[in-house]
Amino acid sequence: MTGYCIALDIGTSGLRCQAIEIETGRTVATAITQRHPIPGMNVIDHVNFAIQSGEDLANGLIVQTVNELFGRLGIDLSEVRKVGVCGNTFQLSLFENIEIRDLAYAGKNMLKTLGVTPPERNGRIMKASELGIEGMPDADVIIPPAVTHEIGADAIAMLKMTNILDESEPVIVVDYGTNAEMALIVGDKIYTGSAAAGPAMEGQQIERGMLAAPGAISDVDIDEGGWTCTVLDEVMVDRTGDTVDPLTGDTVKAGEMNGKAIGITGTGVVAALYCGIEEDVIRTPKILTDDEKLHLQDGICITSHDVEEAGKAIGAMRAGFLTLLREAGLWTGDIKKAYMSGASGLYVDALKAMSIGMVVPGAEHIVQFGNTSIMMARWIATGQMDLEELREFSKKLRATHVMFATAETFKNVYSIEYSLWCTGMPMSEYDNMLDVYDLPPLSEPGPEVRVERLARTDLPETEGHKIHILEESGTVLTGMVEGCKLCKSCVRACPERAISIVETATGIFARVKSDRCAGTACRRCEQACPEGVLVLREFTMM
Repeated sequence: MTGYCIALDIGTSGLRCQAIEIETGRTVATAITQRHPIPGMNVIDHVNFAIQSGEDLANGLIVQTVNELFGRLGIDLSEVRKVGVCGNTFQLSLFENIEIRDLAYAGKNMLKTLGVTPPERNGRIMKASELGIEGMPDADVIIPPAVTHEIGADAIAMLKMTNILDESEPVIVVDYGTNAEMALIVGDKIYTGSAAAGPAMEGQQIERGMLAAPGAISDVDIDEGGWTCTVLDEVMVDRTGDTVDPLTGDTVKAGEMNGKAIGITGTGVVAALYCGIEEDVIRTPKILTDDEKLHLQDGICITSHDVEEAGKAIGAMRAGFLTLLREAGLWTGDIKKAYMSGASGLYVDALKAMSIGMVVPGAEHIVQFGNTSIMMARWIATGQMDLEELREFSKKLRATHVMFATAETFKNVYSIEYSLWCTGMPMSEYDNMLDVYDLPPLSEPGPEVRVERLARTDLPETEGHKIHILEESGTVLTGMVEGCKLCKSCVRACPERAISIVETATGIFARVKSDRCAGTACRRCEQACPEGVLVLREFTMM
């Protein structure tokens, strides 16, 4: 019999896992979700859901999705010996089904009032069956430690897998995801922060957006006669797509991936923004075409709403790293090397990203590292990294965590970013606005920037097997809606088509696909109910 181990990355925008043969070290299967099973588009939404609807329910959604995902791997689960996990502190706490209110509320007095005792998060080994994982009775699940409640295993992965702590000069690393974790290393000090960038960098809240998966447009280049798209193939390697006229969508030249694009990643949106700004087709947030859309291949378009959503995410990131620099007494010209972590940080064109504000201006060397969370989960699963090693590493991290929500620099810079991306302020005014807040001007990009891309895909070793994509997690929240008049205003109001109303012999029920629901940040269905009888927080799994 063949023994296996599984690497599991529980991200804010979705889950990813890989099955690896223990004897050979060969990756035999990969499975990913398109969305997270908990309603919402970011960690704040997930926190709100877990607090309002219950931690047990949030845990159940994650565990059910993990079981569904593992089932897609096509291996004998009874032969799984170890599961290595990675994710941020909140996601791993929900996975373990331990207290999360200490993560949701700031201040010891509040926690004391609530009677909350923060649990120990020093990592542990549990049996899969204890966690509700099915079909692998002999498997150990290894959960890594957190340094603090702000610095979780994903941040440890970002620091450890890049070897950034070995750098002698000031250096910054950003995980380009929904929460945009970042760390600035200055000597023996580590300044960390997490900007709620939102899901646009993961391709969500974008009209044709999707996570990095086969068929996603991941890049766009200005070419002779039009713009050339890059599309991820069946093993998520970027291939040449069509060259199209962005004003009309007419195909100028068919590429290798003609007819195979089904959506666009956040990196593709970034590239389209860059191209549009370069060719003066975009003056944020407006698109200056007849139909106010940018046309890419296979009917996929970028809208002005997409420009705003991506711009707000980019603005949060730039405000974040400028805040860390200010906190450390540095500014943009002091950072010569920048690391880009995460799927978006790998697939995005680094120079385009730098041009529109996602990388510290003045950096001369950009390293694109890939998905450090899944990489660390693999190392844990395969025994290349053990729990004691991670505990020792976490003790060494003497970090200064900057709360962006209360940082004056962040609030001031983000107000500038919002003006730039959402109200039409030209970039030429940016430095003037910095001066208003007694901040120095941004550095100019150097004449030559070296880009080093260390991986081809954000999922290691995908060649030779199919990537199984879980389009929907299958997790459904259900609740009886007493007083419902079957007008279905809620169904029409839902932008994600997540809700349905069903009349049965025992009453009228609403069913919500949890991975499609935008959560507490939306609630358009509740607002649309003329009777006021739809209350999502009362729904449960059935």
